[in-house]
Amino acid sequence: MSGDEPGARLIALVEVMDRLRTGCPWDARQTHQTLAPYLVEETYEALEALEGDDPAALREELGDVLLQVVFHARVAAERDDGTGYTIDDVADGIIEKLTRRHPHVFGDVTVSGADEVKTNWDAIKAAERAAKGGEPGSVLDGVPLGQPALALAAALQRRASRAGAPAELTEARAEAGGVSEIGAELFALVARARAEGLDPEQELRRAARAYRDRVRAWEQASEQGPARR
Repeated sequence: MSGDEPGARLIALVEVMDRLRTGCPWDARQTHQTLAPYLVEETYEALEALEGDDPAALREELGDVLLQVVFHARVAAERDDGTGYTIDDVADGIIEKLTRRHPHVFGDVTVSGADEVKTNWDAIKAAERAAKGGEPGSVLDGVPLGQPALALAAALQRRASRAGAPAELTEARAEAGGVSEIGAELFALVARARAEGLDPEQELRRAARAYRDRVRAWEQASEQGPARR
């Protein structure tokens, strides 16, 4: 493969990772568990670069995210207990999934638009769950509960509404679940944001950045005044 072909530098990255794993004491002692914080951190740094509309920074941060993928795959490849896998196994898995869930691209299925693509995607996922477990799963299966609360609420509501399930939290259910009034109001605000076509997580992050700018402006004004408060 020549250096001009797409993906050629990915092979070089795998080779660099192999060298680091065997030649660097710090890299050699890392595990999935010790790397976990970096996976989260690098993802958020990429998101920050994206929100800041900084293409150069985003490119760099995406490289850091890619490193985490390659690093975890390299750690897994060393296992000899039957649970190991390589970076090629990771790539094969996502290739098979994308091919299977896009029959309108790789098969003979015809779709009318993006909405039907989503509908087919959900149906294919449900069939996959049934094939794996032998029983129909929940439409909420696969929603990561470890994500930020606003993003989690939005993801659950989005999945539920696409399946025709209720997307609101009733007062009785909130009380039964020990949900505070504020918690119920926040959940309702998420639904309101979605109804207006907004991402609640991004909206709150945007508000937080605006507040950060306000505090910094206040600090600068305070420094220029007669006395720093």
